[in-house]
Amino acid sequence: MTSAAQPAVPQPPAAKKIPVNRTQHGDTFTDDYEWLREKDNPAVLAHLNAEQAYTDAVTAGQEPLRQAIFNEIKNRTQETDLSVPNRKDGWWYYSRMVEGRAYGIHCRVPATGDGLAHWSPPVIDPGVDVPGEQVILDGNAEAEGHPFFALGGAAVTRDGNLYAYAVDNAGDEVFTVRVKDLRTGALLPDVIEKAFYGLAFSPDGGTLYYMVADESWRPFQLKAHVLGTPVDDDALVHQEDDVAMWTGFELSADRRHLVVGIGCSEYSETRLLDFAHPDAGLVTLIPRSERVLYDAEPFLLDGAETILLTHNRDAVNSMVSLADPAEFAKPLTEQAWRTVVGHSDDVRINGATVTKTHLVVSLRKDTIERVQVTPLAGLGTADQGTAVGPVFGEELYTASMGGTDYEAPLIRLIYTSYFTPPRVYDYALPAEGTAGELFLRKETPVLGGYDPSGYVATREWATADDGTRVPLSVLHRAGLARDGSNAGLVYGYGSYEVSMDPEFGIARLSLLDRGIVYVIAHVRGGGELGRRWYDDGKKLAKKNTFTDFVAATDWLAGSGWVDPARIGALGGSAGGLLMGAVANLAPQKYAAILAQVPFVDALTTILDPELPLSALEWEEWGNPITDPDVYAYMKSYSPYENVHAAPYPRIAAVTSFNDTRVLYVEPAKWVQALRASSTSGAPVVLKIEMDAGHGGASGRYEGWKTRAWDYAFLADALGATEVVGD
Repeated sequence: MTSAAQPAVPQPPAAKKIPVNRTQHGDTFTDDYEWLREKDNPAVLAHLNAEQAYTDAVTAGQEPLRQAIFNEIKNRTQETDLSVPNRKDGWWYYSRMVEGRAYGIHCRVPATGDGLAHWSPPVIDPGVDVPGEQVILDGNAEAEGHPFFALGGAAVTRDGNLYAYAVDNAGDEVFTVRVKDLRTGALLPDVIEKAFYGLAFSPDGGTLYYMVADESWRPFQLKAHVLGTPVDDDALVHQEDDVAMWTGFELSADRRHLVVGIGCSEYSETRLLDFAHPDAGLVTLIPRSERVLYDAEPFLLDGAETILLTHNRDAVNSMVSLADPAEFAKPLTEQAWRTVVGHSDDVRINGATVTKTHLVVSLRKDTIERVQVTPLAGLGTADQGTAVGPVFGEELYTASMGGTDYEAPLIRLIYTSYFTPPRVYDYALPAEGTAGELFLRKETPVLGGYDPSGYVATREWATADDGTRVPLSVLHRAGLARDGSNAGLVYGYGSYEVSMDPEFGIARLSLLDRGIVYVIAHVRGGGELGRRWYDDGKKLAKKNTFTDFVAATDWLAGSGWVDPARIGALGGSAGGLLMGAVANLAPQKYAAILAQVPFVDALTTILDPELPLSALEWEEWGNPITDPDVYAYMKSYSPYENVHAAPYPRIAAVTSFNDTRVLYVEPAKWVQALRASSTSGAPVVLKIEMDAGHGGASGRYEGWKTRAWDYAFLADALGATEVVGD
């Protein structure tokens, strides 16, 4: 086709400017696009539809690449598959996936017996009928006729007769709870609307506990519904009125208590409801006023009530202690706690739980998440046994808890690495002096001739401006020439102490196969190197996250692997804020930036505590409402406020209309500001899903399409559209 036949380049939608002044601490910011927040305004809907039409036109040439990547994902995936059964009480629970169907089918078969042999899951073949199998919930049937479907929790009574489940059909993470009688398949008349995540039955199965969120999508009420009674009569177990605190609950490991957790990222409070004495109500352990960040697990140790604490009291990386319940009636400074796992500057304690025989601890060392176990016999005394755990051979991997049952003689582990598909192991809890035994239950099959030896993952280190060494995970095809000609992509997140742990990704192979060198930047603000790594990337140290990412980009540019002119950047949610920040800091270093559900108007959001999650963010970013220093600092990096005349690269902002975590208005405003200021002429597009939430469209096939769109946008911009060797 000649250039004369090329279709005209469409003009991007230009939202009208309606200036609104925002004044705080004597500083005024004029926002021309705040009106785009009016979700029900027909003009807003028309503008968003115009944005999507523009995006479709600008990226139309990428459709063959999108289809190719989608097919690669599909052809590598065993579409008819099932999970490894997990035992609870008298049943083995598992889920099936069937080719051509988007959602899981949740099933169970009876379980009998005790002892290690009876805790070995039955071997169930994909696509094969199983005698005695009962379908609990077919997600495909539930999703029929709805634009979106997701489960927000499920619970089964101990006798296995009743099943409660929460469904979201809009993507806004607000759920409708129903209860099914598994003996008949009939739904009970009990229906709970507008519930939040989390469900649990009382021991007798007569009461269902659930959470409710307030108007800002903060879970603040724990309620108890007695089956067969009006929902309007549900008892309020706890209401949390501090807008900066998040509330959740779970059953204790031995299911004798309801454990209510109230907290933020810096301190917390745990309250217990003893099911043996429910009229006593909730009992507080360490009040939030002590500013201790902790989790608590009540259990019986040698027949005595004991509290297992995972806490940061005089332990920045946390430690594990035991305490008698009576100790919590004393002032904190007078309480006697017994150390189980001491503090270490090199080891971050992520959490702890118990079985009837062992303590199970999840920890992080040398950036790697792993698990260790210790016998309960002698715990917290001079006779405490030695902690042991499974050993794996790869340098970069993740070994995380996949579920425990208090009665089980083993624990479930999920193992994965960048090029090892997820493996499900059962780890037999060892007797003192032994190392335990690993039983491989399943490795996720990868089709299409996948060979892990065809790829390489290495640990490298970038050096930040302040001299801090930043760990990088560098992935590429084996045999890729280190000749400075390849494309590169840097991915990052760096908030909430969330670690970007090694994990396998089928979709990512499509980028690597096109010769892209993929770098995960483990920047400050994440949790890879412990709590201090997180603290050094939050509040008034947040800019370290951004400069660490730029340092990772500089490492890649100078590594000899890539052409510096062919580097892209990728991040989502808080990682989308990171994308906006580095676009302002160093736009010339990137050929393309993809920002997924990006938190790019952070200051506006956090200044309004009525908006979803805003008040909860104060412990992460600081409170700009009350603190002028926090306000000035946030304003100096918040992406939307800092867009300026610069040669911005190709940018795609991907969002969802019903996202309750990062509202669509943030990227909608950001792209308008970028287009008005960019001096490069590179396109800036907004891709919006109108029937989706924070995680994008529901269903695996729609998810694959979304990933294919993202990766095609980046690969096209980086000039890496062809599979290497083809």
